[in-house]
Amino acid sequence: MKNNLVVASDIGGTHITSAIVDISTWQILEDTISRSHVNSKSDAKSIFLSWTSCIKRAMGRCKTEVTRVGIAMPGPFDYDNGISLMKNQDKYDALYQMNVSVGLIDSLEKQKDIRFINDAAAFLQGEIFAGDLHDYSSVLGVTLGTGLGSAVWRHGERAFDADLWNTPYKDGIFEEFLVTRWLTKRFKELSGIAENGFKDILLKHQHTDAFGQLMIEYTKSLYDFFKYFAEKHQATSFILGGNITNAWPIVKAYNEERFSEFEIHTGRYAEQAAILGAASLFKD
Repeated sequence: MKNNLVVASDIGGTHITSAIVDISTWQILEDTISRSHVNSKSDAKSIFLSWTSCIKRAMGRCKTEVTRVGIAMPGPFDYDNGISLMKNQDKYDALYQMNVSVGLIDSLEKQKDIRFINDAAAFLQGEIFAGDLHDYSSVLGVTLGTGLGSAVWRHGERAFDADLWNTPYKDGIFEEFLVTRWLTKRFKELSGIAENGFKDILLKHQHTDAFGQLMIEYTKSLYDFFKYFAEKHQATSFILGGNITNAWPIVKAYNEERFSEFEIHTGRYAEQAAILGAASLFKD
């Protein structure tokens, strides 16, 4: 007879967080939380070892055997069949067209029931479940970091991947203008200074002219994305997640009047939301 436990993981471009979740109560077993840095530009074997060492660490902190694995994974990805489709996105190129389920089972050394969900959909569903937001008729989720995630939740349904990252925009696609690599590339063009990520730009250069221009350009693209997303799915309530939105009060100040068209919240549960959403794959 199956227990109510799932080992759930949130995989990002630079990290993995794993924990055991009791899906009968939606409680994360705090003692089992395990985090690891991942070099997403490494070879496939190294990536699988990074992931599975974190998953096994979480399982090892639980006295009950756990056989079900739920994983929140960035796209593009074939979630039904476990095939990675990420290519030229500055992460996980080595896994392109690989069966990730097989790679994980080989590294875990034991047969597991592994299921995948889009990371933005997992984040949104976790926020809805944990935050008891079921009174909304629909909510849109956006995650901003090394990739652009988008998801839709409607009352009485599971969240699903809106898959808008590659929607045509300007001379490219939306993702090219909304993720960390655009911020670092554009900031270097404006200032001549190379920084590793948005956090470094924010900490060191927040009061410079280059930062102000960066935010004016970025928030224009972000507003355009919100507008497109809201019209496509007929909703105006957003929950934001991802590393970039940790600085949302600063970011939104550069386009506050236009953002006021929407009801925008930042996620309350951070990585725990995606873990709960990944665990929900095993909830009937």
